[in-house]
Amino acid sequence: MAHLIGAQGVHLDFGTGTVLDEVTIGLEDGDRIGIVGANGAGKSSLMAILAGRLNPHGGQVTTSRGTSVGVLDQSDHVDESLTVLDAIVGDADTHEWASDPRVRDIMSGLVPDLPADAVVGNLSGGQQRRVALAHVLVGEHDVVFLDEPTNHLDVDGVAWLAEHLKRRWARGRGALCVVTHDRWFLDAVTERTWEVHDGIVDQYEGGYAAYVLQRVERDRIAAATEAKRQNLMRKELAWLQRGAPARTSKPKFRIDAANELIADVPPVRDKVQLARMAASRLGKDVVELIRCSVAYPHPDGGTREVLHEVDWNIGPGERTGILGTNGAGKSTLLKLITGDVEPTSGRVKTGKTVRVATLSQQLAELDDVADERVSGLVKRFQSIELSDGSEMTPTQLLERLGFTSAQLKIQVGRLSGGQRRRLQLLMVLLTEPNVLVLDEPTNDLDTDVLAAMEDLLDSWPGTLLVVSHDRYLLERVTDQQYAVLDGGLRHLPGGIDEYVHLTRERRAASGGVGTFGADGASGQSSALAAGGAERRALEKELSAVERRMKRLERDAVKIHDQMAAHDQSDYETLGSFTAKLREFEAETAELEERWLELSEELGA
Repeated sequence: MAHLIGAQGVHLDFGTGTVLDEVTIGLEDGDRIGIVGANGAGKSSLMAILAGRLNPHGGQVTTSRGTSVGVLDQSDHVDESLTVLDAIVGDADTHEWASDPRVRDIMSGLVPDLPADAVVGNLSGGQQRRVALAHVLVGEHDVVFLDEPTNHLDVDGVAWLAEHLKRRWARGRGALCVVTHDRWFLDAVTERTWEVHDGIVDQYEGGYAAYVLQRVERDRIAAATEAKRQNLMRKELAWLQRGAPARTSKPKFRIDAANELIADVPPVRDKVQLARMAASRLGKDVVELIRCSVAYPHPDGGTREVLHEVDWNIGPGERTGILGTNGAGKSTLLKLITGDVEPTSGRVKTGKTVRVATLSQQLAELDDVADERVSGLVKRFQSIELSDGSEMTPTQLLERLGFTSAQLKIQVGRLSGGQRRRLQLLMVLLTEPNVLVLDEPTNDLDTDVLAAMEDLLDSWPGTLLVVSHDRYLLERVTDQQYAVLDGGLRHLPGGIDEYVHLTRERRAASGGVGTFGADGASGQSSALAAGGAERRALEKELSAVERRMKRLERDAVKIHDQMAAHDQSDYETLGSFTAKLREFEAETAELEERWLELSEELGA
């Protein structure tokens, strides 16, 4: 194998502690590397150093002559003045890219909903991110670095990206290095794993499943203080071993050793006990949707039906994953269940003892307690009972979710995004709901914290509904999946694989390889185009949404500049800046969702 990139004795320290300590590591032709580690461990920094985007404070990085490198980091964006087509293929002649099936495949896989002549600056943040990813992938690179590439991709998009990367190079050629919290994606595309922790990089053979096995073995040899983490990872390994055959048939995954390690580990969930305890708390009736339809009014007085005569009887203790494209109606379905939306027709029957709680994508509910210490906040709550009959105090639950004793003394407003996310989950669970709705719960969480969260949910005695693009999470914590398609709710006996197959069949049936024709012009969208007064009203609202998004972006840049110039020891003022940024992020997320809905209605 040819040597491509090497790092020798690399040292990195931003003044708050060593990030990388004399790390020596390299990339060879044929490498498919996944980088894992806790938030802040240095994963993205290591990748940026290897890619030549960050200079280390010590050591050196060498790149073989003639090696072409493509990079997508979390801050990458494309020139907002360009059209989508120009941003992806540059100034290449139409016949050059249109005759290349790989380029056409990338366009249909990542930007099927975007017109070729759309201006990048008018796109949502998620759409711009997909354009940036497409731009990297169309390049003929020997090495590709991807930092969180699955962000803003739905389940089908993640599956497409995995397939593309697996067939991108001939065997033994090219190199891929990826940072992601998406464990299904890691297992699908990587063959080696680098774990960044405590300034060093541990190397493992195999993808995520093999990494879990080897890490369990390492933890068994380590000191007894690692016992809690070892047990958690053994449970994670047990689920991996007992999962789908495709997951456990990795050539480098040592089945015999794994079976020996997990011989005494019970299934991750005792479904019988969960159902029994959930029934005792909920009774037989949870939530039933009876021929429920939901339609939203248009500015001209018309309506648009999102859900049509949906029937769904949710039972006690069920663990259900919900799939669907943006704008399909997933959020509306959840709001019917929580009571935040009333059906236009039909009815929702809710059990008398049902208490529903939602873990939303935003963290705004923690803003009111930003000045309180974590330990003081959780003392307001009582212990909760788990499905095995045991009780756990709020402090024990915090420790189970990875909080240290030192972090319990920190003010809520000074926690990192991942820590706030974990605290948010705990606060929801401590209110003792018996129906829990999780809306994209993996944001800001690393793989270890995700495993801890999943472990806690395994023993939580209630009905669980999950909306997520994280395929691993859905398969791990839910026992059945449904898809919102064409306003209806469809059970997926074949799980997520069935959903991916369905969406691709539907795309093919609509004649779609995306909106790009051979002449580079945008094709007709599958959405029904609005017309007349209705269209003018929608265009006016769309323009207003775009202006507000741009203003929020400018205001966020100003605050970042103020934070950089401010006294870093003034935690109170810095905290207020951070709170303002979170408000901007929450409003931007809502605006992006509305932007997508308006674009679909306009047939854009």
